Amino acid sequence: MSFDPDEVQTALRKAWSLATASQWTPTNPAAGQCNVTSLLVHELFGGDLLKTPLPEGDHFYNRIGGKRYDFTASQFDRPIAYMDVPTSRTDAELGATRDELAELRAAFQRLLKSP
Repeated sequence: MSFDPDEVQTALRKAWSLATASQWTPTNPAAGQCNVTSLLVHELFGGDLLKTPLPEGDHFYNRIGGKRYDFTASQFDRPIAYMDVPTSRTDAELGATRDELAELRAAFQRLLKSP
């Protein structure tokens, strides 16, 4: 699977649900999806896991090919002052269950394969 950021973003928006993060809402589908999304992107496309501490908790995202990709940035009302702190899967997994990751993986892969 090749990394096309636009294709990934489109599939993620359709794949997110209450089954992938309990904060999900139809009006803010990216809410609460940062951990599970960054884990899936890292699993499928490699790169680095990064985080930025925020008042409400750590925000997770990816760096691939030297470029930052925050597929869940739309959950915020204003831009983030990114700190790009390197982190680990273990750290990101603290905010996502195996079931949430499995659900997102299945929905994402199904969407990428559909015409």
